[in-house]
Amino acid sequence: MANMPGFIAVETGDDGGLPLAIAWTLPDGRVKHTLIQPEDDWLDAEMVSLGEYSLEELNSMGVSPLDVIRELENDHFSDTLYTAGVGDDEAALSRLFDTYGLDPFVELAPAESLYATLSPGEWARARGELFGELGLEPMRPEHEVEVMLHLHQRLGSDD
Repeated sequence: MANMPGFIAVETGDDGGLPLAIAWTLPDGRVKHTLIQPEDDWLDAEMVSLGEYSLEELNSMGVSPLDVIRELENDHFSDTLYTAGVGDDEAALSRLFDTYGLDPFVELAPAESLYATLSPGEWARARGELFGELGLEPMRPEHEVEVMLHLHQRLGSDD
């Protein structure tokens, strides 16, 4: 899998700002995924949304935001990662980095920008169809990344 681009997705609460889970590809095409333990100051808001997760689940099965940052740094320092939702993922990553006063060391770009021969609408349609074919759920970061990876392999073999 030479020259495989990196893909990333972040699941957030309904308010869009609280990072709950994250997934990204590794250079060999595997997907790394984890839940994120929320910081106490993230939970100060009255109506914070944890999506489909409970606080106990995030705290027991998740990893600290700092550990997420360290893993991402080990896998993708100074890389451009491709995402289906740049604005949402940037906001969620900013929250992770801001917690520790760090500047993000990855740049996000729209995944559809990898395919000059496709319009963004065509890419989005193909992505939606692939979710159905694979029986995966949009908004789950590991599924988002897996679909972007499969779509890249499919579009790459069409060239």
